[in-house]
Amino acid sequence: MTQAPQSVPFTTSNSGIPVESDEHSLTIGPDGPILLQDHYLIEKMAQFNRERVPERVVHAKGSGAYGTFEVTNDVSQFTKADLLQPGKRTEMLARFSTVAGELGSPDTWRDPRGFALKFYTQHGNYDLVGNNTPIFFVRDSQKFQDFIRSQKRHPVTGLRNNDMQWDFWTLSPESAHMVTWLMGDRGIPKTYRNMNGYSSHTYMWINGGGEKFWVKYHMKTDQGIDFLTQEAADELAGKDADVHRRDLYEAIERGDHPSWTMYVQVMPFDDAQDYRFNPFDLTKVWPHGDYPLIEVGRMTLNKNPEDYFIHIEQAAFEPSNMVPGIGPSPDKMLLGRLFSYPDTHRYRIGPNYAQLPPNRPRVDVHSYAKDGPMRYEPARTARPYAPNSYGGPAADVQQFGDPAGWHTAGEMVREAYRLHREDDDFGQAHTMVRQVLDEAARDRLVSNVTKHLLQGVSRPVLDRALQYWRNIDKEIGDRIAHNVNGG
Repeated sequence: MTQAPQSVPFTTSNSGIPVESDEHSLTIGPDGPILLQDHYLIEKMAQFNRERVPERVVHAKGSGAYGTFEVTNDVSQFTKADLLQPGKRTEMLARFSTVAGELGSPDTWRDPRGFALKFYTQHGNYDLVGNNTPIFFVRDSQKFQDFIRSQKRHPVTGLRNNDMQWDFWTLSPESAHMVTWLMGDRGIPKTYRNMNGYSSHTYMWINGGGEKFWVKYHMKTDQGIDFLTQEAADELAGKDADVHRRDLYEAIERGDHPSWTMYVQVMPFDDAQDYRFNPFDLTKVWPHGDYPLIEVGRMTLNKNPEDYFIHIEQAAFEPSNMVPGIGPSPDKMLLGRLFSYPDTHRYRIGPNYAQLPPNRPRVDVHSYAKDGPMRYEPARTARPYAPNSYGGPAADVQQFGDPAGWHTAGEMVREAYRLHREDDDFGQAHTMVRQVLDEAARDRLVSNVTKHLLQGVSRPVLDRALQYWRNIDKEIGDRIAHNVNGG
């Protein structure tokens, strides 16, 4: 366990109580589920979710549209989820967004992009809340709030601050894969229509026979991947800060309906135990040679919302919205998000956010939830408690109860995942540099990183950043160091 140097004060909760770990959530064993009694994690999430009024604290600037999802392949051997059965057609809503910027920020800042989908199924809303990247900067929800704050504005100057970003990244080596992705060509997509989407997280699928599988979702753009250079993005930021929002709206208006093909990678349930990488680590991908892509269906966006605020600004996506046949995995970032997203919606748009037009299910609701601000639909339960003898709804475990997710046992610990044989923080980033990027893309990567480091990064952090890149790839790191040091 990491120990703070003697000269550094120890972290405390808001009540002044010493904190056991800044890095790890409390779990049952290293791979186990997060415990609700981790009061410091809950405090961090709840505090973080209430930092901004009223815009989203993350993914504030976004665009979206309605459309349909149609299944084009038979994956029923892997999941009984209704929306994924052969030939099924489901209405849906998509929202794309930047991550760190505020509501008025330019669409073309170098930043990950949110890729959030809401499917209106016959078993309620299914939300798939991902990014345009298959990985992320951190693997434990304990660090998510800290990561986002490092990407926001400096508390003294009120300005975006590259020194804060590199300070966090270089002290968090698990970020290397995502930073390599961010600093490359896909860090600034040409349009929302020209980027892929990913679940990033691993999920569990359950079929009709109760068999379980691990899956990752990939939404491949049918328009083709395209990107903006840093110079083009900077120019557009000054000319048209809403260029991506404008492009999506105008494409749909003229009938040029963008589409994405959904694929999944499927891992047999028992493979996870000794797979070469930890399959639940959000900073890792599953190589396609091990688990190839399987086509599922196609998403097409064909209807602009009649009112942006009502349908996009008030849209609330939450990974906890999972329908029968789909469940979570031991991914510690995913498990934390299951709490964090609905909690921030209750703060931002009220406890009855599920009754707003974009969030309202297309099926009857029989919930014991009642009252609260801005509620306008009654609870149709005869009596507001369960069980009751007046015809109130009752849970149906026979029809909708999925088998238990996964088995785990162990002491309560604050530790990283159990290491698999090829787990490390820099290996997949190195593979990306050497096997995915071509020479021209590597040149642009060096240029992007150099320019970013030369914008206000202090010397101690700068030295760590140069070593960080040498750990990813020595040649790339040496080239960046040569440029930064005036060579």
